[in-house]
Amino acid sequence: MSKRKAIDALGIGPGVGPDGAGARFYVFGLGSQNNMYCKYWDGSAWHPSQTDWEALGGTFVSPPAVALRSATSFDIAGLGTDNQMYHKYWDGSAWHPSQTDWEALGGTFVSPPAISGFESTNPLDIFGIGTDNQMYHKYWDGNAWQPSQTGWEGLGGTFVSPPAVAGLDTQNLKLNIMGLGTDNQMYHKYWDGSAWHPSQTAWEPLGGGFVSAPAAAGMTSDVQFDIVGLGTDNQMYHKDFTNSTLQWSPSQTGWEGLGGVFASVPAIVESGSPLDRVDVFALGTDNQMYHRSKSYFGGWDSGWEALGGTFTSAPATDWVYLANNISGVHVVAIGTDNQMYHKYWDGNSWQPSQTGWEALGGNFTIP
Repeated sequence: MSKRKAIDALGIGPGVGPDGAGARFYVFGLGSQNNMYCKYWDGSAWHPSQTDWEALGGTFVSPPAVALRSATSFDIAGLGTDNQMYHKYWDGSAWHPSQTDWEALGGTFVSPPAISGFESTNPLDIFGIGTDNQMYHKYWDGNAWQPSQTGWEGLGGTFVSPPAVAGLDTQNLKLNIMGLGTDNQMYHKYWDGSAWHPSQTAWEPLGGGFVSAPAAAGMTSDVQFDIVGLGTDNQMYHKDFTNSTLQWSPSQTGWEGLGGVFASVPAIVESGSPLDRVDVFALGTDNQMYHRSKSYFGGWDSGWEALGGTFTSAPATDWVYLANNISGVHVVAIGTDNQMYHKYWDGNSWQPSQTGWEALGGNFTIP
């Protein structure tokens, strides 16, 4: 898959930004020297400026993975040049261990990480594929890393893709993790708050045959979580698990085709009220961005809409609740000039326009 995931994005709600006021949409990527950079949008302007970026240090061989730890903090993980996992976090007012330093979490990995947070049992979970192609996991329990600062627990399986994680459902205490097996079928397991299912090292097959890593999204509610991936015909395929029925749709091993022909790993986001919808983004064979969405409680819209642009990286997406019942879905990707580009859905239309994108500056690499 030529258009890989290279960046990540994170949306947080009002009152939890660096100055404690307003919502934030954060974007992360690797510069030309493979060090980490970040910027954020506060609802009206980009910081540190429209085209400048904040340097976070480190040297990485994987894209960043980011997740909320709480309503006021978030975490970043990535693989260093020694293929070990490295981590830092924002506590609402400062970076730790420092602005440009990172803490080593051990392990040796062959895939980018997946990360999930904002959980009632563990504030943070990190996953990656080890050199034996097994899935590995560690978590922050609020006081220390488990099983240790540099140790990881094996979750079994043999995988040919990076993991994808759908955030914890706080009602049913399910943290869901997915990946492609050596037969290119999707496999899944979940954490229920006290144990892994179907077991510590076993995985349940979800069927399908894929040529891209999966993308998954879930809300911290009792609604659903969704998975998408590209089939061998490069069409988008989808399934979801609905917590109200405790069933996979369309079936345990079945997938629904969403059409299209794509050239990048997809990105997916589930947004809360008042949007209450699922949005999927991917690059077409013309390297333009395409989008399709559905409501939680309805069907998919009529087809894929073209959003313009010409990109060299897969997209990253998240949603932001601004305030006063106003939400927005944001998407970013790296353009052919290696700078970052951004657009968002404001609840009524795409901004800056249906096919226009705003330039965010920078000079980014695809690890």
